[in-house]
Amino acid sequence: MKPNIGIPDKDRDAINQGLQSLLADTYFLYLKTHNYHWNVTGPLFNTLHLMFMTQYTELWNALDLVAERIRSLGYPAPGTYKAFAKLTSLKEEDGVPKAEDMLKNLVEGHEAVIRTARGILPAAESGGDEVTTDLLTQRLEIHEKTAWMLRSMLE
Repeated sequence: MKPNIGIPDKDRDAINQGLQSLLADTYFLYLKTHNYHWNVTGPLFNTLHLMFMTQYTELWNALDLVAERIRSLGYPAPGTYKAFAKLTSLKEEDGVPKAEDMLKNLVEGHEAVIRTARGILPAAESGGDEVTTDLLTQRLEIHEKTAWMLRSMLE
């Protein structure tokens, strides 16, 4: 049964498409961050190992929020690597980068997620979807703060 929640179908469709991309970006960033947690080396090992754990845990929890919002709008949430690979704007790299490159890659990843989230706001606002707007605002705050903290480690 199609939801009748006061959001026009065209806006609901656009919001869904955006949230699916946000879910894929978040999953790819989660996986990258967890990989870096496992494989970081060097003088900042302990600092980065713990920081990456905090970050991937937050991303893991965010996945459920985004997927459940997609479901609330009446759509199936993508949940396969194949689907995520088609939807994400993030790039994978081969091998294990040096710690400084991990930080740079994560900054780029968080900034990509920020751009994806911002891109959904017009449809959410057009459709009067305050719930999605609130979710996006919360995600933007977290990703912007995380990107700032990562950039600060590079200075």
